[in-house]
Amino acid sequence: MKAMVLAAGLGTRLRPLTDDRPKALVEINGRTLLEITLSRLRGCGVSEVMINVHHLADMIVEYLKTNDNFGMRIEVSREETLLDTGGGLKKAAHFFLGDSSRRSSHPDEPFIVHNVDVLSTIDLRRMMQCHNENQALATLAVQDRKTSRYLLFDDRLQLCGRWAGAAEPEFVRPALRPAQQAHVLAFAGIHVIAPRLLPMMTEDGAFSIITSYLRLAAQGEKILAFRADEYYWRDLGRPENVAQAAADLRQQAIAL
Repeated sequence: MKAMVLAAGLGTRLRPLTDDRPKALVEINGRTLLEITLSRLRGCGVSEVMINVHHLADMIVEYLKTNDNFGMRIEVSREETLLDTGGGLKKAAHFFLGDSSRRSSHPDEPFIVHNVDVLSTIDLRRMMQCHNENQALATLAVQDRKTSRYLLFDDRLQLCGRWAGAAEPEFVRPALRPAQQAHVLAFAGIHVIAPRLLPMMTEDGAFSIITSYLRLAAQGEKILAFRADEYYWRDLGRPENVAQAAADLRQQAIAL
């Protein structure tokens, strides 16, 4: 199984922790965010990983080399300019689709995309199973919690819009009947994607993958929610969040 770890961000919200290192190498109780993420992926059967890098990229490359890639086959996608989540995945599409010199032995097998700066106990195997059973184009881990930007899903838990919280919700297609209400949910930064989505990403340059999801949902493609309310989840984008996650681990509030 394959996965992509999104690790190219500048980590500006994590300063001063990222003054001398990329956010992927920020530590929680002696373990880097990258090592924790790779360990989670390896535990659900992932053996091949693409990692996008930008800020202090050479530190990540050397870290992986020093740790023998944590027993996985890992490739690095260097971004000279930040491409955001969608642009970064599009640049690395060859890793999941294969090319003329190296075709994947499982070209139709879904893969996981995981932000390096989120910590969770979300059951990745169960999420993959949900994706396969529903034959979705993409499956997004979501939770009922407060955030600055929400995704909207219909009663079949298919993506139908987004909402920034201040203005009116933006629906991308007439997916809701008058008697229905949208499920307003927060994205957890973890997705399962079918490789056939990659050629459908017609956006160029730097763009959010959510932009592609919304466009494809408007065309009737199945972008599905995986409800992850029962699992621990924390955004590690700020120093205080990293400190709280460290405390949670010490107090055995979660086990990774």
